[in-house]
Amino acid sequence: MQFIDGGVTAPIGFTANGILNHIKQSRKTPDTALIYSETLCTAAGVFTQNRVKAECVKLTKAHIQDGKAQAVIANSGNANACTGRQGYENAEKTAVCVAKTLGIDANNVLVCSTGVIGQQLPIEKITDNLKTLADGLSKQGHETARQAIMTTDTQYKECAVQTVIGGKTVTLGTMAKGSGMIHINLGTMLGFITTDCAISAEMLKKALLESAQGTYNCVSIDGDTSTNDTLLCLANGMAGNAEITSEGKDYDAFLAALNALNTQMAMKIAADGEGASHLITCNVVGADTVQNARGLAKAVICSNLVKAAFFGRDANWGRILDAMGYSGFNFTPETTSVSFVSRNGAKRYFADGAQNGGEEQSIRVFENGVPLNFDEDKAKAILSEEAVEILVELKDGNAAGTAWGCDLTYDYVKINGDYRT
Repeated sequence: MQFIDGGVTAPIGFTANGILNHIKQSRKTPDTALIYSETLCTAAGVFTQNRVKAECVKLTKAHIQDGKAQAVIANSGNANACTGRQGYENAEKTAVCVAKTLGIDANNVLVCSTGVIGQQLPIEKITDNLKTLADGLSKQGHETARQAIMTTDTQYKECAVQTVIGGKTVTLGTMAKGSGMIHINLGTMLGFITTDCAISAEMLKKALLESAQGTYNCVSIDGDTSTNDTLLCLANGMAGNAEITSEGKDYDAFLAALNALNTQMAMKIAADGEGASHLITCNVVGADTVQNARGLAKAVICSNLVKAAFFGRDANWGRILDAMGYSGFNFTPETTSVSFVSRNGAKRYFADGAQNGGEEQSIRVFENGVPLNFDEDKAKAILSEEAVEILVELKDGNAAGTAWGCDLTYDYVKINGDYRT
């Protein structure tokens, strides 16, 4: 398995494009993206658990029910959420116009939006320019497409990986957006995965759900689950491998590649949290179950007190134990240890910051239920790096889990204080 360039257009048969439609008048970069496969794909999706769902989410859930899709259109600047019947009709019209432009079935077009909630989508700005969007589809189009889905993101987020399945080279590519209103539960902000692997819709959905549980679902920026969270995966089978229709060696290889891809994206999203200055990774080891390990890790990541302490470079380990204690997940406080770990020069935007930094530095602050005397200056130096790990060591079993988040800064409040206006 190896990481490569190309994002969503890295797999065989996929092209993309992004253009500026001025959906939000102040926008200066592309705001509408299109992903297209030469052939009909098997498809799977995971969606927001928020009871209030955007109209495009409702439409896409209906279109993907048959496990088929061929194109995805996504806009930023307007969420098309809480917009009623007109909003749903706008999503429908978008799908119909895309289908007509590309010469495919409207039911095979998936529609996504992100941006301000509660404003009607200026649909003509999208439909009037669909020919331009479609005419520009190319293998290089991932570069404009990845920009077009960004809102308050400061960095585009994409990744691609290649592996061998059934003797054939299989490629998976992805792009996502996400910076605020992120507290993922069986979904993500907007995430799109393409692959040329041949895999049945049933096994694709199984893999996507399983992968999301340990990657995207382990990210939290601010505790808010969006109305628009959508993670889609399209597989066109053009790699030529024997179709994966059941669990086994080929399925395991596909899942491993999908996990590698989604882990990188989860870290990129956490690192780019609104106003963030630190990527925070919480690793819990020695738990009795994976569910408890992940739950404890995410409780720590979600704590505003923990996030604020990291912003202040304060090694306040008590807040970590407190978050674990009220989480509802099982662990034994009396045999719990906590350490802080970082690498010199590790940059949060690399996502794999631990590999991109210098010498590892760590300090244990709590051991077997007892506080330790530790060097506050050394702890502050460790917490001053852009990518920092909280290592929680338990003695309850052999399970492990990881969650990703960021610190809580003054800029988060500034960004969200006037987001609508």
